[in-house]
Amino acid sequence: MLNVKNINQYYGGSHILRDVSLQATLGKVTVILGRNGVGKTTLLKCLMGLVPIKTGSIEFDGQSIHKATPYERARAGIGFVPQGREIFGRLTVEDNLRMGLATKAASVPIPTELFELFPVLKQMLGRRGGDLSGGQQQQLAIARALAAQPKLLILDEPTEGIQPSIIKDIGRVIRMLADRGDMAIVLVEQYYDFAQDLADDYVVMERGAVLARGQGKNMDADGVRQLVAI
Repeated sequence: MLNVKNINQYYGGSHILRDVSLQATLGKVTVILGRNGVGKTTLLKCLMGLVPIKTGSIEFDGQSIHKATPYERARAGIGFVPQGREIFGRLTVEDNLRMGLATKAASVPIPTELFELFPVLKQMLGRRGGDLSGGQQQQLAIARALAAQPKLLILDEPTEGIQPSIIKDIGRVIRMLADRGDMAIVLVEQYYDFAQDLADDYVVMERGAVLARGQGKNMDADGVRQLVAI
């Protein structure tokens, strides 16, 4: 579903991403790990078109997209949950969810599945997003990305600042989405145990480059915890 080959990205004279390659497959969770500042968030922004790449290629569903705009990538079927959630605090939960349908016709309803995945959102449709707890806002951000029924879901540290009970709920939803087999998931995560529980495949980054990669079931044997330890 996603094939990234040898991408390089610069900020000014700084070489941020160095020949990064990775793949994401339908029905699998690809986890990207690494210490702070190694380029994980920049990589995701490049996948979404928010930051341009200098060289390399990004293919999605068999098509080259590295020159496509963010809205073209969203329309093609990529959903993005940014770090920090970035919901619209003054809009209601319902309006936030409708923003996720911006690439669809105005008559397209909010998928009822979102309320099955995150029941709390149905109870709070009329509340402003800014009045929700951090965990509820994260659920809303994920639901907003899922509203357009993407084929690729990209999540940037969804457990950051979230209470343990909601972390479990988010993990359950991510696993359920992957197991359906019609979506690929790319997850950047600092919480090692959460990442290990979900990873079908893993990529470890260091100084803007891929340091290690492998299958999620082998993370302990491959010493991944030590590679990402601060």
